[in-house]
Amino acid sequence: MKKNFLLKLKKPILVLAPMADVTDCAFRSLIAKYGKPDIFWTEFVSADGLAHKEARQKLLINLKYSKIEHPIMAQIFGAHPTNFKKASLLCKRLGFDGIDINMGCPDRAVEKQGAGASLMKNKELAREIIKLTKEGAGELPVSVKTRLGYAKYDEEWIRFLLNQNISLLTVHLRTRKEMSLVPARWDLMKKIVKLRNEINPNILIIGNGDVIDLKDARKKIKETGCDGVMIGRGIFGNPWLFGNKKPKKIREKLEVMTEHVNLFQKKLGKHKNFAIMKKHFKAYANGFVGAKELRIKLMETNNAKEVKKVVKDFLKISNSV
Repeated sequence: MKKNFLLKLKKPILVLAPMADVTDCAFRSLIAKYGKPDIFWTEFVSADGLAHKEARQKLLINLKYSKIEHPIMAQIFGAHPTNFKKASLLCKRLGFDGIDINMGCPDRAVEKQGAGASLMKNKELAREIIKLTKEGAGELPVSVKTRLGYAKYDEEWIRFLLNQNISLLTVHLRTRKEMSLVPARWDLMKKIVKLRNEINPNILIIGNGDVIDLKDARKKIKETGCDGVMIGRGIFGNPWLFGNKKPKKIREKLEVMTEHVNLFQKKLGKHKNFAIMKKHFKAYANGFVGAKELRIKLMETNNAKEVKKVVKDFLKISNSV
């Protein structure tokens, strides 16, 4: 029987945010090598799809992971409680360390299903989803990732979640309406921690939003009293982030970018479009002389071999990097 790994974690807890078409198994394995967080999350996957055999086969690639990525939470989304139970049972069989329910995604297509952020407006459905997810997860910890509220800070929503006896609550400190258009409201984290202490002190609270590096993360944890911080966009082009190291030379950065491309092609080449890598190119090839020209050439590539050649040619004429 798998025990709740969260009970063994030392604080502060520093974790990687789940991001669609970003934190796939290729990128996570690279991050695990160069700077491993305390917990990994998968990209979010449809519970409805996982519950049905035909759709499941196409989605399993999003639940692919390697041993080096433990502990890892499988994040699922949807609006049908029975499918959450089936999806949780599957994730348990696949060896995940926990199940995370997305109740904050603002994507319109997700919300139209009654999933993601729309669950903030339907507590009864949210309650049933958590209940059936826990039934499927068994002894595995179940967590929820959400936002401050739908249109404004909704203390009753946070209070509701804290009363569901979940193991961990991650709060993106913006509302659904705010998207990412305003600064994250870290001033509200103290209130959330106070609520947690009143309702269920055993629930871990993770803050998310506008955290740029480990120094910033530790500062926010100290100031607010939360148990940890989830970092998202800060990981782009920086798989060293959780190791708190940076490459001394541009050459090292580009060599790791090439390694990332090779991993993507090896692990996901048959399943995902190579164009997904191009958002990473913008982050890796940035902030140094010749970066713009390099990015333009990288954007024209279609496979790992072409990327390797572009990088090799760039390094030949840039001896100083």
